[in-house]
Amino acid sequence: MVDFDDRIPIYLQIMDLIKKKIIKGDLKGGDKLPSVRELAVELKVNPNTVQRVYQELEREGIIVIVRGTGAFVVSDEKKLKEIKESLAGERIKNFIKEMKEINLSRKTWTFCYQNIGRRLIKWEFWRLKVCINIIEKSVP
Repeated sequence: MVDFDDRIPIYLQIMDLIKKKIIKGDLKGGDKLPSVRELAVELKVNPNTVQRVYQELEREGIIVIVRGTGAFVVSDEKKLKEIKESLAGERIKNFIKEMKEINLSRKTWTFCYQNIGRRLIKWEFWRLKVCINIIEKSVP
């Protein structure tokens, strides 16, 4: 069972959950998703919520719905890479926004990222720093 955050619409959290499963490789291109009813029962949500999730994921090009057959993860590797980059960018953007909301200086939150970065290879850390700089400029 999933503990949903009351501040975020449930359908967005379920979309995020499915995207994470795709990124982690739990769901691969061509895999069939559970039926609307099955997922609704599993997550203890209204089937209409899951239906909306599937419609939104199809609109984003992440899944394909085949009438009478089910919903399937797209096999397009480029699209799957976009999902990963988008989700990572959102996480970084939210991190920066939250650090600013609690008045932590850039020096402090950069230090936090650098400590995490020590576990990353040099190239990944360099890309992370570039990404932070770009996103920081776009966060109000």
